[in-house]
Amino acid sequence: LLHLAIIHCVPAVALCCIAQLPREVLEIQNDLFQTPLHLAVYLEQPSVIQALMHKGVNAGLQDRNGNTPLHLACEQQCLRCAQQLLQGTAPTEGTGQPHQHHQDLQLQNWQGLACLHISTLKGNIPMMSLLLENGANIDVREGTSGKTPLHLAVECHNRRAVQFLLRNGAYVDAQMYNGCTPLHLAVGRKDAAIAAILSHSGADTLLRNMENETAQDLADGNDDLLALLPFDDLKISGKPVVCSE
Repeated sequence: LLHLAIIHCVPAVALCCIAQLPREVLEIQNDLFQTPLHLAVYLEQPSVIQALMHKGVNAGLQDRNGNTPLHLACEQQCLRCAQQLLQGTAPTEGTGQPHQHHQDLQLQNWQGLACLHISTLKGNIPMMSLLLENGANIDVREGTSGKTPLHLAVECHNRRAVQFLLRNGAYVDAQMYNGCTPLHLAVGRKDAAIAAILSHSGADTLLRNMENETAQDLADGNDDLLALLPFDDLKISGKPVVCSE
């Protein structure tokens, strides 16, 4: 009944069910492994989300795609829903006193994406800020290739997101599983503007990926990019030459 009340957007019935039913029933998943909380987020019903969180439902349950309700809020860019999910409180049993829900913000869906990855791909700075304020790891790696949010922002050519992440302490030289840094990606995509931002933030131009390539190697032949990557050493066949006295 609760699932149907939410699907048909009848909040009065949904709120009545939430008030009367025990928490275990409020966490029942449908055939798509969606809880009432998933549906309330999907249909953007903040009052229902608030009521469910107040009853202490488990906000970490995953649907058939591995998404928690917070993943869905990030995907749909519903900041108000995300705020309700992160601020929800429930009475501690036997005390009547509220306790704060703690969600695993590093939890990944079946695509290997945590909530911060999704909000970065969407370019949603307010959502990214909310997640970081609530303890999201700014350098969390996605599960398929080891990209951090900074890598994803570079791939999306999103200068604003790149600058936001760097201002908030993102590791500029984070490496993917193949060794590529955000600077490798920026240079490989011939994005001189983002390469400049990364260089000015202290990116190491000589870090090598698993193909033994530096960002300088990838910039070969592109004068705009090479101007951003000064040659600090002498190399022969890609190997640094060390001079001794």
